[in-house]
Amino acid sequence: MSSDPNPLADALPGRIFFPGRAASLSAQIVGDVRDALFAKKLKPGDSIGTENQIASRYGVSRIVARDALRTLQALGIAEIKMGKGGGARVARGNPRLFAEALAVQLDLTGVGPAEIMDAQRAIEALAAELAAENATADDVARLRALIADADAAMNDPARFTELGAAFHLAVAEVSHNRVLVVQLVSLQHVSWPRRNPTLDKKVMRRIQDVHRELLGLIEIRDAAGARRMMDDHVKMIRARRVSEHGKASRPLVPAKAGTQRNNAGARKLSLASRLRGNERSLRIVSGDGGEDTGCC
Repeated sequence: MSSDPNPLADALPGRIFFPGRAASLSAQIVGDVRDALFAKKLKPGDSIGTENQIASRYGVSRIVARDALRTLQALGIAEIKMGKGGGARVARGNPRLFAEALAVQLDLTGVGPAEIMDAQRAIEALAAELAAENATADDVARLRALIADADAAMNDPARFTELGAAFHLAVAEVSHNRVLVVQLVSLQHVSWPRRNPTLDKKVMRRIQDVHRELLGLIEIRDAAGARRMMDDHVKMIRARRVSEHGKASRPLVPAKAGTQRNNAGARKLSLASRLRGNERSLRIVSGDGGEDTGCC
């Protein structure tokens, strides 16, 4: 066994393995490494060891040790270097890897659009609130640039859809809460269409109006207003996604619409009315008194 320092030897318990299936022994090694990480006995960059070192420490075959290392690598816990001076080390961490893995599992589980959008609503509303509290000048400039890019993509529905997802993700990133960002990345993999068949210029303009108003609330640090705005916005997205899939798990209960003056038939929300508290919903009342739900 190599004399190179190996934090694993001190970090992991001297567990005695009893004869059993190779897969079970391998799982115990993986469990030990995971427990050591959570206990802060191992940190990114620490050596986990080579196949020979792990096999010697646990009294198992190299096949078992190799299987454990492969599992740790697949989980994103270990980085493996081959050749002289190689071996496994604790990975630096890649939250996006977790996000993609979770998205795959949600899809395989058959989670429907209503469940996904309910979770997304909770995440995005909180993210918008935190964004209004934590946004820097650079953050605001980035959000403004995404809106401008979307304005220029009105003749390209696929690009506009991509920029819409980017804006929502950017709001989460402006919250400066990495846990919210990772969760939203995962849900967007499942919920956000690459092509939106119901997207037209009217809907695009409405989305842009909402995004501009949300940015205005973030910029003036109206955290409560930004949270309400995003909550209403994602409610509308939820309604459209569920409708497109043709199966609503339960009825959408819209926010109560406030009064909104119709100026020469124009349908838009004003930041001033939002700040006065006269309009708390993205339900836009048309001139004939009907409600337009085709927001997003």
